[in-house]
Amino acid sequence: MLGFSALVAGSFSLGAMAAPHIAPAALTVPRFALAGALVGIAAHLTTGIPRRAFVAPWRYLILGALLAAYFVLMFEGLRTAAAVPAAAVFTLTPLMAAGFGWMLLRQRTTPRMALALAIGAAGAVWVIFRGDPAALMRLHVGRGEAIYFIGCIAHALYAPMIRRLNRGEPAVVFTFGMMLAGFGLLCLYGWRDVLDTDWAALPAIVWICLVYVAVAASAATFVLLQYATLRLPSAKVMAYTYLVPSWVLIWEIALGHEVPPAIVLGGVALTIIALLLLLKDEEG
Repeated sequence: MLGFSALVAGSFSLGAMAAPHIAPAALTVPRFALAGALVGIAAHLTTGIPRRAFVAPWRYLILGALLAAYFVLMFEGLRTAAAVPAAAVFTLTPLMAAGFGWMLLRQRTTPRMALALAIGAAGAVWVIFRGDPAALMRLHVGRGEAIYFIGCIAHALYAPMIRRLNRGEPAVVFTFGMMLAGFGLLCLYGWRDVLDTDWAALPAIVWICLVYVAVAASAATFVLLQYATLRLPSAKVMAYTYLVPSWVLIWEIALGHEVPPAIVLGGVALTIIALLLLLKDEEG
């Protein structure tokens, strides 16, 4: 999950740069195609893909729909939201994952975990409202952040659904089935955007973003997430997302982008405190 958070962070910075140049669905369709091919090859070369893995294919349709919705809404939100506030929205997923984990799996949250989730959520809210109490009182949220928040609900539901629907399939095989289903659903939803896109005229940043999100932020992270979800409670799995805003800051500095003011960085610090509390709880 530490590797997961570092890889995911790059998609925010690169996605914010690529989003104005291509429709979200047009970017997500080839992303799933490339990532699915890579995962499929990995599954074939490692565990193999037994026929029993495709029993009850409706499971993959549910998971594929959740992840497809998440990524489409992410890139739609990044059209207007900056990378760091969007990453802060992503850190609200542990709190939502804890709720879905209780609803679907009856996973209980310890007092320390509840405190950590509350601190992390407070840090996320602080960044989302840019450290402005007046904006918080007015509930003034940017359109991009609001769109992406809906996607994060789908992502938070995805984590406990993996454990609920997995029937012993290896993580890489289960991921391949989900990505195959997600690709099919995306083709049905976004075929017009794919056909309307002038692929030859796209700037280099779109292709860089596409390759990165397909290989690093899709194929690799999906397998990592599947592996961790089958071994940890949903809330703890998603707790590592609290590191994403910190990783995004590093990405933004490396790419030469503007860093948010110090008052906003206080919220990022709260998310790190939340992660440390959860890690301490795990060790205990």
